[in-house]
Amino acid sequence: MQKFAVIDIGSNSVRLMYVVDGKVLYKRVSTTRLGEGIADKPALKTTAIERTATAVAEFFHLAKAEGAEEVFAFATAAVRTAENRRVFLEKVRELCGLEIEVVSGETEAEIGILGALGNGDGGVIDAGGASTELVVKKDGVLTYKKSVDIGVVRLKDLCGRNGSKLEKAAETAATEYGAPALGETLYAIGGTATTLAALQLGLTEYDPEKITGMEITVEQMRTQAETLLKKSVEEIAAMPCMPKGRADVLAGGAVLLAVLMEKFNVKKLVVSDRDNLEGYAIKKGLL
Repeated sequence: MQKFAVIDIGSNSVRLMYVVDGKVLYKRVSTTRLGEGIADKPALKTTAIERTATAVAEFFHLAKAEGAEEVFAFATAAVRTAENRRVFLEKVRELCGLEIEVVSGETEAEIGILGALGNGDGGVIDAGGASTELVVKKDGVLTYKKSVDIGVVRLKDLCGRNGSKLEKAAETAATEYGAPALGETLYAIGGTATTLAALQLGLTEYDPEKITGMEITVEQMRTQAETLLKKSVEEIAAMPCMPKGRADVLAGGAVLLAVLMEKFNVKKLVVSDRDNLEGYAIKKGLL
C-alpha cells in the first residue's frame, strides 16, 4: 500500500491530509493563526511560529505513526511574505526534520484549481488567511490566475469586525484583480467557504460529501455576511459545525466573498472540500 501525507501550512490553520492507495482517508485541522499581525508588519510573531511549528511537527509524527512513507509540506501567503520566514522553516526542521516548500501565489492558485476541478474547466476562488486566489481554466489552459494579499486574518488585523471597514478593504482588494472573465459560477475552496456552506446547510457535523457541490448564491452570501456581523464572536463560536479559531474571522470572510461575487458578477459559488491539498498531491504525481 502507498501511504503518504500532505501538510498545508496556511495563514490561519495547519491542515493534514492522509492518503492510502490514492484514497484520502482523512483530513485534520489545527488553527494556529501563523499570519497573526502580518497585515501590520511583514514578519511572523514568535508565539505564532512556536505554536504553528509545533502543530506541523505533531501532524508529521501522526502521519508517520500511521505508516506514511513520505510526508510533504507546503506553506502559503503568511510564510512567503514574511521577512523572517527562515526562522519558521528552521524551527519546523528542528522539531521534526521536515522540509517545507514555500509556494508562490500563482502556484497556490494552480494547485487550488487542480484540487477542486482536476482536469476540468471552470473558475475557482480560494479565500485564505492572508491571500485570496482567483483562477480560471478554459479548454485545459489557465486563462487567468491572480493572488492578492487579502484574506480573513489580514482583514481581522486591519478592520476587526467593523462592517464598513471590511467592505471598503474588500472593495479595494477587488480592484487588484483587474477585470477577469470569471463567468456566473465559481467553485469555492478553503475554510471560509466550507464553513459557510456547513452553516447554510445547517450541518451539526462536518461532512465533506455534503459540502462538496453545495451552492451559495450571491444573495445568500450577502445575507450570511450581514447575519454574522450582527452576532458576537461568542455566538458564532457556539454555532454548530464551527471550527475552533474560525469564529472571529468568518464574518470578514463572508464580506470578502460577497464583495468579490458582486464585483465580478458571479451569481453563485459551488463549494468544494477538495482543494489545494489534493492539488499539491496531484502536482507531485501522487494522486
